[in-house]
Amino acid sequence: MLRDFWETATPVYRTIVIVSMTFTAAGILMTIIGANTQNRALMVAGLPFIGIGLVLHVTGLVIRARTVRKRMRG
Repeated sequence: MLRDFWETATPVYRTIVIVSMTFTAAGILMTIIGANTQNRALMVAGLPFIGIGLVLHVTGLVIRARTVRKRMRG
């Protein structure tokens, strides 16, 4: 039986994905709230959170790809 992608992931990968989604969601919420309340400082403060979330997401993809390559070799 085929196993789920999340089920076969390492704990490090899972942690990075959850943290990256949290950072991205926080940044998006800060940006939306700042735009709706005309608070430019809050809007700008949300952008680094989105950036950190994206960098962590790419890091998670690299970790996942490395893990899959190791499993395929042996």
